[in-house]
Amino acid sequence: MKKILLLSDTHSHIDDQMLKYIKQADEVWHAGDIGDLVVTDTILKYTDLRAVFGNIDGHEARSQFAEDNRFTLEGVSVWITHIGGYPGRYDRRVYAKLMQNPPKIFIAGHSHILKVIYDKKHKILHLNPGAAGKSGFHKVRTMLRFELNEGAIENMEIIELEKRG
Repeated sequence: MKKILLLSDTHSHIDDQMLKYIKQADEVWHAGDIGDLVVTDTILKYTDLRAVFGNIDGHEARSQFAEDNRFTLEGVSVWITHIGGYPGRYDRRVYAKLMQNPPKIFIAGHSHILKVIYDKKHKILHLNPGAAGKSGFHKVRTMLRFELNEGAIENMEIIELEKRG
């Protein structure tokens, strides 16, 4: 069993609220728009990290992280990208590959809107953790936490951090 913390769109922000959950995770998955690499460097002080770069990320992040990260963990196939769309509106760049070889979990950030949608047609769980950072239009900072256990996705939780003023 692996405890996963999923976040996105930190835009260079990391704080004690986030660290509380980061320290509890076996792995943190970051779905892009990292901003300053102090965010990922800080996460790596406490746990393992899988991340992708986003559209705001510069050369440093792009040289350290890929645009797409596909892997299998605990028998669950995962694809993380930043701009990927969601069921019924998958991004053109990922659509063909997604349909040809669908993962069990497809993760995208970018929108700053938390979404957990099961794509019944393609049997894909789509996750967007919203935005954990303070930059953007979102009103509440959010992350997702769940467990992977021998092919199962269990104990999914929405984590709401502070409301933005």
